[in-house]
Amino acid sequence: MRLKDFYLELSILFNYFQSFSLLFARLALAYGFYEPALTKWNNFDTTTEWFSSLGIPFASLATLLTASIEIMGVVLLVLGLFTRLITVPLMIVMFIASITVHLSNGFSVANNGFEIPLYYFLFLSLLASHGAGKFSLDFLIFGKEK
Repeated sequence: MRLKDFYLELSILFNYFQSFSLLFARLALAYGFYEPALTKWNNFDTTTEWFSSLGIPFASLATLLTASIEIMGVVLLVLGLFTRLITVPLMIVMFIASITVHLSNGFSVANNGFEIPLYYFLFLSLLASHGAGKFSLDFLIFGKEK
């Protein structure tokens, strides 16, 4: 078997696992956003003060928007509903978090760097470009994604 044939056969095999990969990516992201979202809601005033100390304007509104986007993201990612739509505000949250909190600490997660927000951003971009997959309400409601 030639390398090209092997590669093509392997690609066909891995295509069968695409929806599982998208499901696991959605669930991993939802899990990752869950605790930070609840922390923001349960400690709203503390989060607002922290956002204000970071120089984020309209800190109360920013806290409300961030916590709402994150908790909505958790629900929609788990369900696979409006997946491509929710990825955009979640990507914006990750971008702003990277700039305001993590960038000054460098890349490494060990130093609270931007490594994890970058990975979240990349996962979200994959969901934005590929959709939620077959194991989602998006697929049930809207049919095959293109």
